[in-house]
Amino acid sequence: MNRLASASAQNLAKKLHDAGIREQAVLQAVANTPRELFLDNALAHKAYENTALPIGQGQTISQPYIVARMTELLLQHHPRKVLEIGTGSGYQAAILAQLVPELCTIERIKSLQIQARQRLKRLDLHNVSFKYGDGWQGWPNRGPFDAIMVTAAPESIPQPLLEQLADGGVLVIPVGDEIQELLRITRRGDRFEHQVIEGVRFVPLVSGGLA
Repeated sequence: MNRLASASAQNLAKKLHDAGIREQAVLQAVANTPRELFLDNALAHKAYENTALPIGQGQTISQPYIVARMTELLLQHHPRKVLEIGTGSGYQAAILAQLVPELCTIERIKSLQIQARQRLKRLDLHNVSFKYGDGWQGWPNRGPFDAIMVTAAPESIPQPLLEQLADGGVLVIPVGDEIQELLRITRRGDRFEHQVIEGVRFVPLVSGGLA
């Protein structure tokens, strides 16, 4: 994606650096991405605030710090093929698509998926495959994946996602109901190493019930 970073996006990247994001490639991707494109016009003036915002259908665009933090955790494993669960507005996908060779992304709400696909096409990001489906089940026939990122919180870790991780692969996922924790889970053969990163707040990951 070749475009001049806006002053607002550059300023947001600086705020994220000050908040502890150190991966320069992630900060550059944030600086390159017009977050207002992923919001309704009525909320565009809030695009570069470090806060989550509604995108309709009971869903949100994540806080930029969390987008950057999850991306940074994922990039530490140098993945080539990544699965994103919960396309939403497409903002997280736009960040990832600038940083990994191949991105697969799943969304259960058709209207959101259509809008996200249009936005990424507008940004000339063409290394993304879209699926309308139940993210809880992953994308078995496209796996295994070097990394999986989940952008909504299940109460427990979906077993299909663990099964679709490549050996040495990493799953970055918020887990919990009232109290949620961001986890990084690394596959070591048949073992899975869990690391708690920090407390978070995401919308629930719904199983089934396509909309």
